[in-house]
Amino acid sequence: MNIRKEFLPFSRPSIGEAEIQGVVTCLKSGWITTGAICKTLEDRFCELTGASGAVTLSSATAGMHLMLKLLELQPGDEILTPSMTFASTVNMILLHGAKPVFADIEYGTLNVNAACLEEKITPRTRAIIPVHFAGAPVDMDAVNLLARRYRLAVIEDAAHAVGTYYKGVHAGGFGHPAIFSFHPIKNITTGEGGLVSLNDPDLEKKLRLARFHGIERDAWKRYGKGGNPSYDIVEPGYKYNLPDLLAALGVAQFDRWRELNDRRRMLAQLYRDGLKGTVGLDLPQVPAYDHVHAWHLLIVKITGMPRDLFMQKLADYNIGYGLHFPPAHELSCVKARTGSSGPLPETERAADKIISLPLFPDMAETDVQYVCEAIKEILKNV
Repeated sequence: MNIRKEFLPFSRPSIGEAEIQGVVTCLKSGWITTGAICKTLEDRFCELTGASGAVTLSSATAGMHLMLKLLELQPGDEILTPSMTFASTVNMILLHGAKPVFADIEYGTLNVNAACLEEKITPRTRAIIPVHFAGAPVDMDAVNLLARRYRLAVIEDAAHAVGTYYKGVHAGGFGHPAIFSFHPIKNITTGEGGLVSLNDPDLEKKLRLARFHGIERDAWKRYGKGGNPSYDIVEPGYKYNLPDLLAALGVAQFDRWRELNDRRRMLAQLYRDGLKGTVGLDLPQVPAYDHVHAWHLLIVKITGMPRDLFMQKLADYNIGYGLHFPPAHELSCVKARTGSSGPLPETERAADKIISLPLFPDMAETDVQYVCEAIKEILKNV
């Protein structure tokens, strides 16, 4: 096959005139830090998730940091989560002096295996952080049952889950705090940013204080018309607020999330049809229960050759790729602080095989066809 001249990136945000105009309007308004546009984005997520409150933040990692801080963790407390997740979650657990405890995954979906969660619970377990991996929902019935039985907090990692539904309920709609990411590769973006949805007014108030120095009134309330610029700080906080300039991009993206996800879903099906039956390749599976997949990522597993060699070959064909994720229990800082994580056979089975293929709304169908043909040619000529 002829090798394309133009590089096909792993991901690219879909930015249209509505996004550009939203940012320009914000710039011309003279107010670009946290204000009314952030409130609009928060309201949209309340409508989407059914949560009573939402708080915009500078990143999803900031959201995880603050949610763990508000748990008032003690040294030695344990947080249950899959190892197949981004390192930021585990970093935040470690930085709070707690211990990440890893449950195994399902090889097909890469989601945490709910059957493996209970066996890892101990008297020191404080919370479960389930990850809606690649846009597929975790079995939340099982998570909620364990949380009630053992009186554990739940923090949904919904970084991949704008448009993800479990049995008709959107991620973040289960009564727990849920953390969404707006990084540029996500289904909608604010450039950088995140949001926590939640159903506890007292916790929401604490979160708002913690995200902005501990000051009860943000800049919009202090410097807007009729505002009071004085303030007091009862508990010191951080600088994790999202500016309106970025939220303006996010609001325009939110208005398109169904369109963008429909496109992702169609492209993902093209991949699955185009690669079906390919020797040396395991395709992503989807959960058996009722759900809507957001297809944030399209992750295959390379079984027919070493992954490093496969990645080199993809680069030769001018195709980008991602790796989501190096298992957290194999990271040096985790090993040094927690020791052995115990057997995680399905995580380790998948770990050296996973690779994320290009998937973004502005891809052409011919781009997917090209990637499929390249993969078949690469694996055929091993």
